[in-house]
Amino acid sequence: MKYGMPAMAIAGCLVCGSAFAQSSNVRLYGLIDNGFVYNNNAKGASPSQLASGNLQGSRWGIAGTEDLGGGLSAVFRLESGYSIDTGAMGQGGSMFGRRATIGLANRFGTLSIGRQYDALTDYMAGYSAAGSARNGVVKSWAGVYGAHPGDLDNLGGSNRTNNVIKFSSASFNGLSAEAAYSLGNKAGDFTSSQSLSFAGAYRNGPLDVGAAYQNVRNPNYASWGVNPSANNATSASSLNMNSPVYSGFASAKTMQSIAAGASYQIGTVRVGGIFTNVQFQHLGGTPGNGLNPLQLSGTATLSTYEMNVAWRPIPAVQLGLSYAFTHGSSVGSVSGANYGQWNLGADYALSKRTDLYAVMVYQRATGVDSTGKAAVAAIANFTASSTNSQVGGTVGIRHIF
Repeated sequence: MKYGMPAMAIAGCLVCGSAFAQSSNVRLYGLIDNGFVYNNNAKGASPSQLASGNLQGSRWGIAGTEDLGGGLSAVFRLESGYSIDTGAMGQGGSMFGRRATIGLANRFGTLSIGRQYDALTDYMAGYSAAGSARNGVVKSWAGVYGAHPGDLDNLGGSNRTNNVIKFSSASFNGLSAEAAYSLGNKAGDFTSSQSLSFAGAYRNGPLDVGAAYQNVRNPNYASWGVNPSANNATSASSLNMNSPVYSGFASAKTMQSIAAGASYQIGTVRVGGIFTNVQFQHLGGTPGNGLNPLQLSGTATLSTYEMNVAWRPIPAVQLGLSYAFTHGSSVGSVSGANYGQWNLGADYALSKRTDLYAVMVYQRATGVDSTGKAAVAAIANFTASSTNSQVGGTVGIRHIF
């Protein structure tokens, strides 16, 4: 009898645990992408290699929800990137570098906190050839190399943001919106490395239109310097913005971006387009060794116009074609550069979860780039060319689980 009460208490806890478990849902998911990659000019070399994450970044993650009652749920997601060829963690060695969030959700939307994408990338990437798209119509058919030069506007998803508070609304008659704010988390300077972004879209039947705005303080650190491997010491080499498309503008105090995009589905064909305008404002305003070698001041602007089309001649096959033109303004001793890029892609679905892909990218540059030198081609996620043109290609396999 003296064990009766503890036994009852343990039984009661087990019942309680069982009851809570029934209201929770946790799932493991992921994506494995690997293939052969060719770059005809990487600073004069022509490397060919196996590479992981060519169409989409290889990843695994855990996501879960718990019903709290009254239509309210707790939600979380932990997502890690990795290389299938070496087993190394992605995003500069971050354990959950792709995403790490927790929040609350109801019928109005989801409030989340943690490391994640900004609102502009969330909403606008799907209008480009390189970004993951909605409704499974275009599933990153141009891959990580098909992003705009150097992935300057982050539509290819190269950069995440730390310390984010985000609200993503549900869809109301086709209308939805998102707002995100990132705290700089620097003692004594509340505004340093902070960011703010807004986005909205209207999606009704075949029509999809959206627009977004983003403002980032000290982008060399707040956007390009958020991984463990980043350079964040002002006394040493501090440069994180390594692409010649914009590396000369790393001293900007503020990066302001706007984007507008649209797509329309016509039978088995999806036609889309997007415009982005990225301004590196107050050059010289961010401290750091090597950030402003040309002693620039003022504002540098990079505007990109893209048109793309995806066609499914049969359900298992998707073909894609896009062209993007990027124009850089003059600032100081930099007269500005232009970049034209063609993407061509094909995808064959072996099943609902496994597909084969092939992508070719061609880029040509003219003018003077951010470093003050003759512009060289700089396909996103490739080593820049030693000349004004560059061709890259990849063939591979992707499996989603």
